[in-house]
Amino acid sequence: MLIIDEAHEVLKNNLEAHNFLLDYHPEYTKEDIIKNISSYDALIVRSKIDIDKEIIDKALNLKCIARSGAGMDSIDTDYAESKGIECINSPEGNRDAVGEHALGLLLALFNNIASADKEVRQGIWLREANRGLEIKGKTIGIIGYGNMGNAFAQRLSGFDCEVIAYDKYKHYFSNPFAKEVSLEDIFRNADVLSLHTPLTPETKYMVNEKFISKFHKPFYLINTSRGKVVCLKDLIKAMKDKKILGAALDVLEYESMSLGRLTPENQQAEQELQELFAMKNTVLSPHVAGWTKESYYKLAYYLSEKIIRCFEETAN
Repeated sequence: MLIIDEAHEVLKNNLEAHNFLLDYHPEYTKEDIIKNISSYDALIVRSKIDIDKEIIDKALNLKCIARSGAGMDSIDTDYAESKGIECINSPEGNRDAVGEHALGLLLALFNNIASADKEVRQGIWLREANRGLEIKGKTIGIIGYGNMGNAFAQRLSGFDCEVIAYDKYKHYFSNPFAKEVSLEDIFRNADVLSLHTPLTPETKYMVNEKFISKFHKPFYLINTSRGKVVCLKDLIKAMKDKKILGAALDVLEYESMSLGRLTPENQQAEQELQELFAMKNTVLSPHVAGWTKESYYKLAYYLSEKIIRCFEETAN
């Protein structure tokens, strides 16, 4: 097995305890993988390198591609599976972290915590300007009711709010934490929209001007899924028009650019980011919703268990 990204040592320990031979090369580039992948029956990744058709075509003996994380958008899963390669991830590992972080973002947004903190540190004491909102009595709409959506709904269960959820690919999933509804019900009733979808061709820029216009009342947006699920330009316009009252974003359309690595060709992106950063009714974090000390262990542990099971099933 070839490991090309860092992971908690429980991954290595658990696999070696089941007699798997591991080669650990976090320094590998795409060219290194292409050169060496033919001799491996499993590839373990995180996010450093996209596993595309070019790599998969060189993987003559590969039985599985395993990602320590939830999203699979960095892997061409359709092509891999067409070659008989099983694609595995471990969303069970960071669902608790994402659920808690989404709740934290909502509380911070409703109570102006980030902006108030900055003001107090500057000697500015504005109580009325920072009067907050309560979650109680609000309708929280969730799109995508897998591991992450369910974890967020569970965290909301003590707030005496209504939680409704829509998932295009799941049915009859209502549970004590959320009620299954149609997308139209989300548009009609949501005071808050929280996104928990993977990034696919179908969900890329799903939240755009047309989508936002379907909501019957202004709402707050939380995104802990993927940045490109939301069109930033349309989000900013909706916030200026007060169709979106505030946004709590752990992910951004231009994440690498937000770190100052802008090229002359990306001036529009820079302008959009600066507009967003200047808005007080935003709370931002650097793609860390699933990034806790506990999730670092659990992501690796659950992944190792799935890899072991994959090869046991193949042997049988």
